[in-house]
Amino acid sequence: MSVRVRRIYEPPEPDDGLRVLVDRLWPRGVSKDAAHVDEWPKGITPSDELRRWYHAGERSYEEFRRRYEAELAAPEAAGLLDGLRKSAREGPVTLVTASRNLEQGHVSVLAKLLGK
Repeated sequence: MSVRVRRIYEPPEPDDGLRVLVDRLWPRGVSKDAAHVDEWPKGITPSDELRRWYHAGERSYEEFRRRYEAELAAPEAAGLLDGLRKSAREGPVTLVTASRNLEQGHVSVLAKLLGK
C-alpha cells in the first residue's frame, strides 16, 4: 500500500497516482487545472469546529489527533476512508494539502490511518 503526502503547491509528479485533496477549503492561489486533483472528499476533513479549536492557540497535537480520529469513525467518514484504503491497495495515493505542518496536522493522521 502506497500513501504519500505532499503540499498542493508542489508540482504533480508522474508517480503520484490518485491525487486526493484532504483540505475542507480549496487552497488559495491554486487553480483547479494546476492542482491535478482527482478526488476531494470533504467528509474526511476535520470539522470547522475542530480545525478552529486546533488553530486557536497552544493546543495539544495528541488531543487534536484523538478528536479527529473520533470524527473519522463516523459512518460517512469511515466509508470514505475505506474507499481510499481500497484505492491505495490498487496503486499509489497522494494526499495533497495546503498545510505547512505535515507532521502535526490532519494529513499525518489520515496517512497513518490509511496505512493500517
